[in-house]
Amino acid sequence: MGIVEKIKEIEDEMNRTQKNKATEYHLGQLKAKLAKYRQQLLEPASKSSKPGEGFDVMKSGDARVVMIGFPSVGKSTLLSKTTHTESVAAAYEFTTLTAIPGVLEYEGTKIQLLDLPGIVEGASQGRGRGRQVVSVAKTSDLVLMVLDATKSETQRALLEYELEAVGIRLNKTKPDVVFKQKTGGGITINATVPLTKIDHKMIRTILQGYKIHNCDVMIREDITTDEFIDVLLGNRKYIPCLYVYNKIDGISLEVVNRLAREPHTVVISCELDLNLDHLIDRIWEELNMVKIYTKKRGVHPDLSDPICLRKGSTIEHVCHGIHRSLAESFKYAIVWGKSSKFNPQPQKVSFTHKVADDDVVTIVAG
Repeated sequence: MGIVEKIKEIEDEMNRTQKNKATEYHLGQLKAKLAKYRQQLLEPASKSSKPGEGFDVMKSGDARVVMIGFPSVGKSTLLSKTTHTESVAAAYEFTTLTAIPGVLEYEGTKIQLLDLPGIVEGASQGRGRGRQVVSVAKTSDLVLMVLDATKSETQRALLEYELEAVGIRLNKTKPDVVFKQKTGGGITINATVPLTKIDHKMIRTILQGYKIHNCDVMIREDITTDEFIDVLLGNRKYIPCLYVYNKIDGISLEVVNRLAREPHTVVISCELDLNLDHLIDRIWEELNMVKIYTKKRGVHPDLSDPICLRKGSTIEHVCHGIHRSLAESFKYAIVWGKSSKFNPQPQKVSFTHKVADDDVVTIVAG
């Protein structure tokens, strides 16, 4: 029996099993087995694929955004409208057969936007080059899930299921759990919060399923069974996702209003150029990045070429963004902007000072 058949068998058994107190441990074991088989499907022991079979697109720009969706939802049109790249768009499905990169420019920053081929149901098991598509999605900073507003809402659930099956967790944070294997001493479980969705017996049952008999587990938040399995596997990617409903010109105003109010959602029409500016603003917002401008002493700041960093970055990251060697000779920095204590006046700061969006920074080195 192949891995795909084993996965199907476990999924069928999970659907047949009633969910109650008596079966929760059995379901926990089935979930652990399912996660193990899915991992084997994604990372086979032998390299069966031919060289050059994947989408080898070099990561460039300040961030990477990938567009995922079913065929003919408007991904190629969106790429052509928002970047200076022409992606072939036609009225038939599967027009795009490989990954097409484009550059989205936003206030001096360059964001790589990837148009991936449309994925089909069963993509996580390798159907329709689905595995290559989702493996590229794992390298992104943001997933744009492009959906057809005129079609049923099952599209979104199917895409979420396919991405979930390959270890991509959308709009979720990594569980605050410390897992450490050791050579002896048995299993030690400590929790700093009350556990309402999982208990110690379930944790031990899952660990036995993975043949782990000696480890330390420290749980700092109320996690579920699935989240604990994710921690054990350790290869999950937590990526923000923006749901983009295209073709809103074909639905009623009431439906547009309802969709627009959902979290992490933008409604657009590529055909009529509706709301595309707002979409670009939301992409930048969801990337959770800041723009930092540099200034030489006695010269106006260079506002055309910002340094892009993650929110929460410090002056140390700014130094590395300019040049690696700058951090070694760093003396102090002068900051203008929101992070300055004396804004609008500048502040003299150290290496550990956290910068904010649109700050202007002068680095003084020895």
